[in-house]
This record gives sequence, C-alpha cells and structure tokens, in this order.
Amino acid sequence: MTDLRRRLPGAPPDLLRRGGDPPDVVLVPGLGLSVDGWRAPALLLAGRLRIGTAAVALPAHGLPARPDELLDPVSSACRLLERLDALGAGPVVLVGHSASCQVVAEAARRAPDRVRALVLVGPTTDPRAPTWPRLAARWLATAGHERLGQVPLLLRDYPHSGLLTFARAMDAARRHALAPVLAGLDHPVLAVRGPRDLIAPAAWLDDLAALRPGIGAATLPAGGHMLPLTHPHELAEVLVPFLADRADPSS
Repeated sequence: MTDLRRRLPGAPPDLLRRGGDPPDVVLVPGLGLSVDGWRAPALLLAGRLRIGTAAVALPAHGLPARPDELLDPVSSACRLLERLDALGAGPVVLVGHSASCQVVAEAARRAPDRVRALVLVGPTTDPRAPTWPRLAARWLATAGHERLGQVPLLLRDYPHSGLLTFARAMDAARRHALAPVLAGLDHPVLAVRGPRDLIAPAAWLDDLAALRPGIGAATLPAGGHMLPLTHPHELAEVLVPFLADRADPSS
C-alpha cells in the first residue's frame, strides 16, 4: 500500500496515488465508497498508460459530512475542483462511479478548461427511476448479481461515510438531471456499465450517447454496478483505449 497511498503537503489521508505527480486521471468514489475502491483500476491505468492517477474522497464520497454540509452534485463538484487545485492538477480526465458521475460532469461544466474528458462508470440517475421505491428496486435487483468479495470493503466504507450522509446525498442526486449537463459540454465522454447493472441500464446509456457526438457507451462482458471493485481488469480494457490519447499530456 505504500506505493499507492502518498501524502501531499497539507493533503488529507483520503488520497490514493499512483504514478506521476500531478495526476493525469482523477477518480472519484461513488456514494459511501472510499478511495480504496479505485485501487485496482488506478494501478492498471497508471501501469498500462504510464500516467499519474489519483483517487480523491469527498464528503459522502468516502468522507463523513457535517449535518449542515450541502451534498448535491453541484456542491460536491465545487469541492472536487478545490481538490484539483490542491493536487496542482492541470487538465485531467475525471472518472466518476455511480452518483459521482454527476459530480464530475458538474465539475466539467463549471471549469471546462480543467477537464480533458469524462468517464462515467454506472452513471446515475436514470430518469425512468427517480423515486426511492424504484431506485431501491433496481439496487436490490442488481445487488443479487454482485460478487461477495466486495462485502468486507462495503461493511467498512458505508459506516465510515455514514448511512444518513448516504441517504442525504442520494436524495440530492436523484433530483439532479445528468443528461442536460452532458449535452451542454464539449468534452469527450465514455459511459460504461456492466451487463447486470439495472441501476444504469443499457437504455439509459443509449440515451446519454444520443445526446450529442462525442459521447460513447460501452457494456462490459461481465459485472454489475460495482465495476471498479469487482471487474477492474475488464474496466481497464475499455478505459485504456479511450484514455490513451486524452490522459497523456505528451500526446
């Protein structure tokens, strides 16, 4: 772990690093998940592309939140941009997972010159399932196909971030429309899902890809919603070609 987790001056310990400094790719955990969920993908991307990667935690995305802290995607995007400043990162590829896809999209909208491209892994929220009952039904249907090996990490991460924090952030996320944000961007975007992911179904990714040129969609050969944890190699196989010309500042 010592080769991955490095402290920067004044930076909190919720930072996972690999490769160059500053990073070329910045990964943001999904709701309730820690930066450790991005460990395997960060290693694979940095090794195969010879770039710097960093996974950063935010309140509700790996960190507990104060009761008065706003947890909507816009507020989280502003915090993410502050983290990019702290990292000294130039234009980067932002990679989100689940609800953090909305965060990275909002960051690109607010600071387009800071972002090279976006990767959205299992993006939320499909407007066909905006309510809590529909979200819960999709989550339960997807959870039955997830690998049990991720359970120890989830049992550690979710209590750390806090279930109330998770619920507050998810309530804000489900009211946020991702499609108009992506439609208004000029950045290349790749949306990725697992074939067993009912939280981000194929029809939802097709809708996103139809918004404008420059948005692509891909379904991996296996996996559900938790691809960074359960299928990092399959995820890397899709991300490496997309990132090759976009993450390397020398290209």
